[in-house]
Parts: sequence; structure tokens; C-alpha cells
Amino acid sequence: MDDFLRLILLRDANTRVVLLGATLLGACSGAVGTFAVLRRRALLGDALAHASLPGLCMAYFVVGDRSFVAFLIGAMIFGLLGVACVSFVNAQTRIKEDAAIGIVLSSFFGLGIVLSRIIQNQPAGNRAGLDTYIFGKAAAMVRQDVMLIITVSAVVLLLLTALFKEFRLLCFDRAFAASLGWPATLLDGLLMALICLITVVGLPAVGVVLMAALLIIPAAAARFWTEDLLRMVLIAAGLGGVAGLAGTSISAMMSRLPAGAPIVLAASAAFILSMLFAPRRGVVADLLRRRRLRLRVSRQNVLRALFEIQERSGSTAPAAFGDLLAMRSWSAAELERSLERAERDGLIVGTLDRWGLTPHGQDEAARVVRAHRLWELFLVEQADIAPDHVDRDADQIEHVLPPELIARLEQQLAAAGRLPKVVPRSPHPIREVMP
Repeated sequence: MDDFLRLILLRDANTRVVLLGATLLGACSGAVGTFAVLRRRALLGDALAHASLPGLCMAYFVVGDRSFVAFLIGAMIFGLLGVACVSFVNAQTRIKEDAAIGIVLSSFFGLGIVLSRIIQNQPAGNRAGLDTYIFGKAAAMVRQDVMLIITVSAVVLLLLTALFKEFRLLCFDRAFAASLGWPATLLDGLLMALICLITVVGLPAVGVVLMAALLIIPAAAARFWTEDLLRMVLIAAGLGGVAGLAGTSISAMMSRLPAGAPIVLAASAAFILSMLFAPRRGVVADLLRRRRLRLRVSRQNVLRALFEIQERSGSTAPAAFGDLLAMRSWSAAELERSLERAERDGLIVGTLDRWGLTPHGQDEAARVVRAHRLWELFLVEQADIAPDHVDRDADQIEHVLPPELIARLEQQLAAAGRLPKVVPRSPHPIREVMP
């Protein structure tokens, strides 16, 4: 409880600095990860993080003691070497990039584990603290380490801000950027350098194993919320910052818990919430859209069936339930539900076992049938679809046609002198009602 109060109240100066560094690291990782995901370079961050482990070990062999700056330099060198190996294997062989990443990632990480075990077996090996770099431990960092992380993160964010326009074009159309005379290769290399830099500097907090997740997950979660790149970068930075703050706080309260795992779990929680509840791209929103479309299609089919029965009989008398059931391949239960919903909407009225259109329903049914038959006329005359097949093709798409497309369709038919002023006749026989 005391640790919790000290954390919440930020009584410890070192705790304040560590939380600030972890938050800024998460925000920076989310922002850089947005460009990495859009540039399809996300997995290279994973390869880079795993490839940096032998660099940490080699730095210890050279320095002979734990040195944060030396570790970062060694991690950067071997990380870039790992990325270079991936590029070489991909360019000089027939192996695809994903397989090349897997080969380099596992090979370098295996080498790092071997070198780490050699160091641990030495008398002074425990002083290296290499275990904290595998899964991350923000609480083990001293003030100078955190200040370096803050400085690097701030520099990366400034570069992203200054080159935002260039990176945006690079992510979406590299060939077009090169055709405009932009140094696309240099920009691509600079983006990879930023990914390498933020990956390496985040190793003490998140660890070799999980650092790539902090690059990928916030950006992937932000993609659910917007289609605008600037908003996506800001959302990803916010989610990454919250994940860094929450995960580091949990790690600080549990002394034996590495920071990387709770940071990634916090980011994963944000991803799951985004995937489920994002207003436009979320799973729940998609299910609601599908349900609304299904109900609209069902209502339009009922109105069209009633209209065509009245059209064929030449009377506005209510239609029998059996006649409606014979018009389409729907079940009795499905038809009953559709009729009940249409009645609640004031489109139809039912008496006993017969159903008719209200004045509002008559207007709506005429609009639905008109749109359907205009689309049929267009398909018959412009797409050379046989009249006896056009009903099925028109029925598959008419329900999702926006009003703007209907207006353009009417303009084209009017230009050809084929636009009827009322509901046109069907180009094919209407399905007969079974006696």
C-alpha cells in the first residue's frame, strides 16, 4: 500500500523521472511505429530488437562493466547489422523477406543467449544486468539512463515532426516520391534509422523480446480510429504513452515483475478496445452496420413484393400472406418478422392475414421499385446482361446504392432518352404468385 501511495503521489524523484521516460518512450514508439506499420517495416523492428542482444553482450566484453551508453552503441551496431543481413538475404537470394527476418531474428537472438550465458558464468557477470534487457525493467534504470531515453525520444519526435510530409509520401507512394526528385532511398534509410534508434533506446524499459510490440500495437490500434495520418500518429502516440505509463507503474509496484510485459499488455488492452469499439472500423460498429443493412434489405424486399403484387393485379387491395411468401425465397418466420418491423415503421398495415401499403409505404415502395428497375435497365442496356438474369444481379447491389449513384444513373438514362417519369415496367416477367 505504501508503494502504491508513493507511486500515485509521485513522492520519489527517481520514480517521476522513470515514469516520464517510459511515457515519452511509449509515445515516441507509437508515432514511429505508425510509419513503420504503413511502410510495412514493422517486423524489421522485431528483428532489430532481437539482433541487438549480442550487441549488448559484445559491449560488455569491450567495456568490462555495465555501461548504458556502451550497451546502446553495441545494440545499435548489431541491430543495424541484423537489418543489413535481412536486406542482403532478401536481395541476393530467392528467400522472401518474412523468412529472412525469421532466420536473422532467431540466429542473432540465439547468439545473444549464448553470449549472455557466458557472461553470467563469469564471477562478475551479474553486474552486467543483461537479464533486465531481455524482458525490460524500468525500475533498474538510473536517472542518467532515463535522461538519455528522454533526450533520444525527444529528438526522434522532432525529426518526425520536421519530416512529416516527406515520410507520409514515402509510406503511401515511394515511387511517386522518387519521381518528384525526392531522395526516397535516403528518407527510407532515415526512417529505418529512427526505428532502430527508438528500438535500441527502449530496450532497458521494454526488453529485447517485447520492444517490437510497443512499435506495432499502438499504431495498429490507432488505425481503427481514423483514416487521417496525422490523427493516426497522434492517437498512436497517445496510446503508446498511456501503455508506457501504465505498464511502468505496475512494474514499479511489483518489484519482481519486468516492465516489458505490463507495458505490452496495456497496449494490447488498448488494441482490443479499439478493435471492438472504434466507431467506424470496430467489430461492434461493423456488426451494427450489417444488422442495419440486413433490416433495410428486408424492409425493401417486403415493400417491393407488395408493390409488384398490386402492380400485377391492378388493385391496391391488401395481399395475402401466402402470396407474399411465394414472391421470394424467404421463410415464413422471416417474413413475419419483416412484416412486423415494417408495420411498426408505419409502412404497411395488416388485417387478419392480409397486408397492404400505407400512403407513406406506397411512396417508399415506389421509390424502391424505381431504383431497382432503373438499375435493371442500366444493366440490360449498358452491361449486356440478359433480362432473365438481371433481377438477380440488380437485387444483389441495389440495396447499397447511395443516392448520388442513383442520381448519376438517372442522368445517364435521361441523356439516352430512356429515363421514365414514373416507375418503369420490369424488363422481365414478375414472379407469378402461386395459387
